[in-house]
Amino acid sequence: MLQACGQSNAQQDEKYSEELPPVISNPKKYNRLSEKEAYVIEKQGTEYAFSGEFHNYKGKGTYICKRCNNPLFTSSSKFDSRTGWPSFDDMIADNVKEKADTDGMRTEVVCANCDAHLGHVFKNEGFTEKQTRHCVNSVSLSFVKKELK
Repeated sequence: MLQACGQSNAQQDEKYSEELPPVISNPKKYNRLSEKEAYVIEKQGTEYAFSGEFHNYKGKGTYICKRCNNPLFTSSSKFDSRTGWPSFDDMIADNVKEKADTDGMRTEVVCANCDAHLGHVFKNEGFTEKQTRHCVNSVSLSFVKKELK
C-alpha cells in the first residue's frame, strides 16, 4: 500500500476494522479444544516445526488465545525467524506472562488470562531490534483478521 508524505500509519489503519470476540474469564466456558490443542495448551506440548498454520502466515490482524480469546500478539509484531514457529518480538501489554519453564533452562510464555501454554520467549538472539522472540505454537492461537471497511 502506498503512503502519501505526512500520512501516518494510523490514518491507513482507519480503513480497517477488527472485531475481537469477548475474552472468556470463566474456566467452565473456555473454548473447546481438540486433542492436539489440549496437548499443547494444557500439557505444555509442542507442535512440530513448520507444521502450524501460522508459522508462515502474513495476514493483518490480532492473534488471540485459542482457549479464552485473550488478545496476545498483533501481526505487526510478527517476523520470520525461520525457526518453524510463529515468532513475535512484542506482545500485547499485560496479556502474556513469562515464567520459568519446568525444564529449568527456558522461559515459558502463557496467556495471562487462562494460563494456556503458548510457547517460549528467547532474548538477545539478534532477530529484531527488540531482541525478543516469542516462539509460539500455532495451535495455541486463533487469528482475527483486519477487514477492509
